[in-house]
Amino acid sequence: MKYHKIDSSLFINNRKNFMSKMKPSSLAVFNSNDIYPIGADSTMPFAQHRDIFYLSGVDQEESILVMFPDCPKENHREILFLKETNAQIAVWEGEKLTKEAALVTSGIKTVYWLKDMDKIMFELMTQCDTVYINTNEHYRASVETETREDRFTKWLKDKYPAHSVAKSNPILQRLRSLKTQAEIDLMQQACDITEKGFRRVLNFVKPDVWEYNIEAEFMHEFLNNSSKGFAYTPIIGSGTNANVLHYIENNQQCKAGELILIDAGAEYANYASDMTRTIPVSGRFSKRQRDVYDAVNRVKNDATKLLVPGALWAEYHVEVGHLMTSELLGLGLLDKADVKNEDKDWPAYKKYFMHGTSHHIGLDTHDYGILTEPMQANNVFTVEPGIYIPEEGFGIRLEDDVVIQDKGEPFNLMRNIPIEVEEIEEIMNA
Repeated sequence: MKYHKIDSSLFINNRKNFMSKMKPSSLAVFNSNDIYPIGADSTMPFAQHRDIFYLSGVDQEESILVMFPDCPKENHREILFLKETNAQIAVWEGEKLTKEAALVTSGIKTVYWLKDMDKIMFELMTQCDTVYINTNEHYRASVETETREDRFTKWLKDKYPAHSVAKSNPILQRLRSLKTQAEIDLMQQACDITEKGFRRVLNFVKPDVWEYNIEAEFMHEFLNNSSKGFAYTPIIGSGTNANVLHYIENNQQCKAGELILIDAGAEYANYASDMTRTIPVSGRFSKRQRDVYDAVNRVKNDATKLLVPGALWAEYHVEVGHLMTSELLGLGLLDKADVKNEDKDWPAYKKYFMHGTSHHIGLDTHDYGILTEPMQANNVFTVEPGIYIPEEGFGIRLEDDVVIQDKGEPFNLMRNIPIEVEEIEEIMNA
C-alpha cells in the first residue's frame, strides 16, 4: 500500500468496541471485497471492504476476520484467515501478508491460511449460538452485484441453518460514525493531500484547458503524496456542466469567462476527503459570479455553525433552507411571492439548491451514520451548499469536511484550502 503503516492500536480498539456490543455466545464474520473482472484477464484495482479494514487494518483480497469473544479457546477469540503466500506468488503478484506481518498490522495473534477455514469454522460454529453477518444497510446503498460477503453469508446459512443470525451493521453504524483521533488524523492527511492538488490546479488553470487536464493535475499530486488517487469519481464541470450534479464526463474545454466547479478529494489509507471549490477559468470572477459565490460561502459558513452536539438532521436541513432562501431573495433569483406560495414538500429554494447540505464522511465518502439520532462530537460531516443557475450558464458549490466538537464550532479539516475569492484570484494571477 502507498500509505504509511498505521498503528495497530486503532484496529485493536475497534474490535474491542465491536465485541462489547455482541450477544453472548456469538461470533461475527467479515470478508474482503472481491477483485472484480473487466474482461479477458483484466480486473479492476482492488479496493478493500471498509468494515474488515476498520476492524483489522488488513488491506488484502480473500481475507476473512472472525471475532468470537466468548470462545472457550482464548486463541480463537480473534482469527484472521489469509490467502497463503509463497515465493511464486511474490514473484507474480508481489508479497502478500505473512502471518507475522498480519499480526503487526492487525494485532491479531491467531492467523490461519484459507485452506484451514472450513475445519476451523466448523469447530467455532459448534461452540456458538449466534452468528453476525455483515449486510450493507447504508441509506444510499443500491447494489446489484453479489459480493463476496453475500456469497459467504449464503454458504454459512446453508451449512449451519440451526444458528441464530444477527446483523453487524447496526453496531458498525454507531461505531464508525464516531471517529477516533487516529482516524481524524488520517482524514486530515487526506485533506492535506487534496489541498496540494487544489493549489496545483489554481496555478494550472487558464482558458482553453480541458476538464480532464485538470483531473490529471489532481491525480499527479495525489499519487505523489502517498494516495491511491481520488476518494470518489471526480467532478470537473466547466460552464453549464456545473449544473449537472453528478457530471463525471470531464471532457469539455474550459472557456474564458466561465466558472469550473471542482468536486474532488484524495483518499489516504482508505479514508476519504470530499472537497468542492468553484474557480474562474480566466482567474477573475465577474460581478454576478462573485455575488453568487459569496452567497454560497455565507450559507456554508452559517450552516457549519449549526453542526453541534444535539442537533437533529431534519431540523438542520430546514434551517439551512431558510439561510439559502434569504440569499436567493437577495440575488433576485426568488421573490417574496415564490416563498409565500411555495410547496412545503419542495420549498422554493430547491429550484436552485436541490440536494442535501451534509453527509457523514470517513472510510466511505458517504459514510455510516444514523440520521434519526442527535449529532454527536466526533461525527465528521461535509458541508456543501450550492446555487445552480442553468439559465445563466454556471453553478457554484463549496464544500468542506468538518469535525463536530464537544463545544463551539466544528473543526474544519479543510481550513487551509483556499476558498475566499481574494485568495483564489491572488493565487491564479500570481
